[in-house]
Amino acid sequence: MRGPVVVLGDTLLDRDVEGVVNRLCPDSPVPVLDETAASDRPGGAGLAAVFAAAQGAEVVLVTALADDAGGARLSALLAAAGVQVYPLALSGATPEKIRLRARGRVLLRHDRGGTSGEPGQPSDEVLRVIGAASAVLVSDYGRGVARQPALRDALSATRAPVVWDPHPRGPAAVPGVHLATPNESEVRELVPALPGASRLATASRGAQGLRRRWRAGAVAVTLGGDGALLCHAGSTPLVVPTPGSAEGDTCGAGDRFAAAASLALAQGALVSEAVQAAVAEASAYVAGGGVAGALPPPVRPTPTSVAGPGGDRVGVAAVATLLGEVRAAGGTVVATGGCFDLLHAGHVSTLQAARQLGDCLIVCVNSDASVAGLKGPDRPVMSEGDRSRLLAALSCVDAVLIFDEPTPDAALSWLRPDIWVKGGDYATGGDAAATLPEAEVLRRWGGNTVVVPYLDGRSTTDMIVRSIGERTR
Repeated sequence: MRGPVVVLGDTLLDRDVEGVVNRLCPDSPVPVLDETAASDRPGGAGLAAVFAAAQGAEVVLVTALADDAGGARLSALLAAAGVQVYPLALSGATPEKIRLRARGRVLLRHDRGGTSGEPGQPSDEVLRVIGAASAVLVSDYGRGVARQPALRDALSATRAPVVWDPHPRGPAAVPGVHLATPNESEVRELVPALPGASRLATASRGAQGLRRRWRAGAVAVTLGGDGALLCHAGSTPLVVPTPGSAEGDTCGAGDRFAAAASLALAQGALVSEAVQAAVAEASAYVAGGGVAGALPPPVRPTPTSVAGPGGDRVGVAAVATLLGEVRAAGGTVVATGGCFDLLHAGHVSTLQAARQLGDCLIVCVNSDASVAGLKGPDRPVMSEGDRSRLLAALSCVDAVLIFDEPTPDAALSWLRPDIWVKGGDYATGGDAAATLPEAEVLRRWGGNTVVVPYLDGRSTTDMIVRSIGERTR
């Protein structure tokens, strides 16, 4: 493949709540679910991107993330799955789908997040990565990303094969897509069926109608456990049956199908070969237990708050409130990060300089697990709660976010700061910003990285070594 596989579309936060039902509610004849476990995962385009990354592909996800706890959770989950997020701003709240389940069956689905928010403008880097893709999957969930004009122009201009997984509430595919992958119900909504027509006739008529309407190269209608029907230039459709019967949770099977077809096309497969590979992948996915068996291990939730003095400015909730206020006023968001184990004058100098560059300063702090992974089992000296409270007590710090990963990439994808600040001897000469590992991440939404002077002779590690030496004399 010459470039990454780009997945473009709306990402939702999916949550499965498992429980047991042993009684009815006393004030209404409905079952009471006693929760035993819960798990979060990316949904929509995010799930398709996770599936593609699990196959070893380099995957870029172009999606919109809100300034709320759901957006932060999605960033962490996607980073853990190896997906590179190129975020757009999203007004409103993160859409969430919550499934209440007992004994493997869904009792109720609870949706929240309200009406679709408006996605922001893509950066030049987003448009560039679409042009450099080996394949593009548009995973449309009808919430606006696939309708964004600049993205549609980039999709029309790319030479990469484009797979379009449509939604009845979404826009038409851009003209000339390589393959569209609606399911049966979507086809019936988009192309009304003739009375009394058979299932295959309805699927074939709908596929041919969409192919002509969208000027698509081919349309594959997924038929659940019966495989898929492919219509392309010829008048006779190709029916691709499943390799065997499989029963189970089909949630996400359509995303798995579209992701598999996109990967096959990226590797040079014919459309018919890509659809056959996708049917096999989706069938194996359902037979293997569905989404529960296909995703990486769960990620620890980012702390929403920290108890104690200064805790009201620590955590996702505090940061989300601050982001909303600053961006609503048209302000500049500045962020910096580090372990901050034993806060010293060098840290304070960097933080004060950073705060002068914008209208708020958010400090991203490595969690205890992250510090131990970077510095060794004897670190940190102070817990993440103590470190974050000390930082929040500084007048130059507006909010603190704790992150678990070795790098702040996931946190940055959610925060989308206008400016990322590093302090240190980078500032002594040369093109310092180009050497910063965060620079590539900031370019995804048009942010900038800068360095500020660092006070010489201040080092947490040196302070710890000197302290140990003085105690052992």
